[in-house]
Amino acid sequence: MTYLSGLIWSGTALLLGAAFWSDVRTMRIPNILTGGFFVGGLLLHSISNGWDGFWQAMLGAAAGFLPLLVLYLLRGIGAGDVKLFGAAGAWLGAASVLELMLYSMLLGGIGGGIYLLAVKAVRFKPAELSDTESVRKQTLVRFPFMLAVLPAAIVMKLLA
Repeated sequence: MTYLSGLIWSGTALLLGAAFWSDVRTMRIPNILTGGFFVGGLLLHSISNGWDGFWQAMLGAAAGFLPLLVLYLLRGIGAGDVKLFGAAGAWLGAASVLELMLYSMLLGGIGGGIYLLAVKAVRFKPAELSDTESVRKQTLVRFPFMLAVLPAAIVMKLLA
């Protein structure tokens, strides 16, 4: 592993670790985190490869941001996840952030399905099936996407 590659993966690991901690605890990924790492990725690549590095980082950020923006607009994920993948793209580049996105969605689908089944099993009460008031009071089940993204990054790194 080259020095630059080590910096890229270290920065990405810090970003994902901090986002994981925040998302699991509060269901939010702070803008200061994603914005700071976005700028950090741009700076790292600009310093190491000049304008070409800057544009490659911008391309990576767009590759991470734009596809998830569509999911956000469809209310499939939160805005923090969109910005997180934009920041990760600035560090990893377009191809790697798309690979991370693929692994995250696969693991998120599997993990989210198991999570939702478990929550539904705990909430299910046969005596209350006809109680419409009880049904109205139930809240939506939310799944912190970072529960899939961090393991996806680990799998991706192990397979590299």
